[in-house]
Amino acid sequence: MTTGFVVAGGSSRRMGRDKALLPWQAATLLDHAISRLREACGSVRLLSGPELRYVDRGLPVDADILRDVGAIAGVHTALERSDGPALLLAVDLPHVPVALLRRLAELVRDFDAVVPISPGGPEPLCAAYGPACREAVRRALDRGAYKLTAFWPDVRVKGVGVAELATFGDPATLFTNLNTPTDYDRAEPD
Repeated sequence: MTTGFVVAGGSSRRMGRDKALLPWQAATLLDHAISRLREACGSVRLLSGPELRYVDRGLPVDADILRDVGAIAGVHTALERSDGPALLLAVDLPHVPVALLRRLAELVRDFDAVVPISPGGPEPLCAAYGPACREAVRRALDRGAYKLTAFWPDVRVKGVGVAELATFGDPATLFTNLNTPTDYDRAEPD
């Protein structure tokens, strides 16, 4: 069974405040991500970064197992806390539809990792990672390779390209990050 992980561990420096708690639709960006992952895979956990945060959501919360290694810490923690595949969704990607999340979870049955390739490049924080990635991530971390894609040469990665992404919406906007106040002000709730 696939476990969904909301990646909400960033420091939100460019936003100037915790972006996970920004209003979105009738709730927050965090609640929006939780809702979509629940629909996609049922079981949801929160990745809170180096400190435990968001325990008020009533879900399991996982702080980074390793600190000061960047975003790969979230992938590592998710894989260590999951018995099966882990479906990651960054909290600042509010336009990723449930149907695409379900598709990623479905495809990871036949691959070790399934990663959308948007017009901006790979989207490793909106991706599905199978159990085979666990050891590959550990090896990358052991050798000091902290890039999110550092372990990809050691696993079978399926890229979901623009043509398939287009069946879920405009590939140019599906992965619009809300990193700054300007990004947030320009964003339109679905």
